[in-house]
Amino acid sequence: MVIAPHGRVVVPVLAAVGGSGRSTVAGLLGVGLAQAAAGVVLDLAPRLASPWPTWATEPGTGLASVPPDAPLSRRHVLAAATRFPAPAGAGWHVLTDHQDWSAPPLALPEAPAAWHQLAAIGGWQAVIADTAHPVAHDIVASRAAGGSGLTAAWCALPVSVPVLCAAATASGMAALQTALTAASADGLPLDRMVVALVSTGDGRTPAPVRAGETMLAPRVAAVVRVPFDPDIRARGLRDAARLGSGSLQAADQLARAVLGSAHTSWGDPLPPATQPAAAPLQIQSVQPVERVLLP
Repeated sequence: MVIAPHGRVVVPVLAAVGGSGRSTVAGLLGVGLAQAAAGVVLDLAPRLASPWPTWATEPGTGLASVPPDAPLSRRHVLAAATRFPAPAGAGWHVLTDHQDWSAPPLALPEAPAAWHQLAAIGGWQAVIADTAHPVAHDIVASRAAGGSGLTAAWCALPVSVPVLCAAATASGMAALQTALTAASADGLPLDRMVVALVSTGDGRTPAPVRAGETMLAPRVAAVVRVPFDPDIRARGLRDAARLGSGSLQAADQLARAVLGSAHTSWGDPLPPATQPAAAPLQIQSVQPVERVLLP
């Protein structure tokens, strides 16, 4: 399970509602894909709504250090990244905001292409986006406005394999099915999508979840169950190198499902990755200062 040196896969981690385990799944993908290539998790949530700054034990300089008005270098991008350990010595990175809670918030770009460019400049081959927008609402709102939303833009990136998360509960499955219906109506690629069902506690999987899993399996590339991990619930991913066996197995299954979907769609090895030119990423603090930003 290796990504060829010239390839890159983009994995937007999506959900219809909060509490779906997006960040946990993004972290498990970071662990699993670290065995295949250099990887990064892009934290798209606002700083005070994201768990990543508190999970970091080896913080980098953070997104605030990425120059918003000058061409970016690989050195700048790698210095901004936080390194997370993984089993077997493999590591992965997270790009998040490490400012103090009282600092002015950063105006992060919404455009997936901007984040894809940042990851390409950093040289990462496994690009995992921990998104923050609600999928079904985004799809319906963009259709009503006569445009294309964030979900469609993430799916349209080169070699993009979306992972749609849902809590393994009756309500979580209902939200998931609504999101998949909206995605299908919008022509999004369900056939290369991976579904992650995240358990919220110990015990038997509810009957509506088991029934929904059976129904979904033929429509998507893969369905992966993510077991309840009390250590992750208590401590998050601070000790990513010491995950329990169930979480490690889920990390491996998620990574294999993503790469299997990518190879089915684009071949093995993956096609050469695009190499965008260095350019400003449009990151700035929300302050009364005028700056010229790229679209």
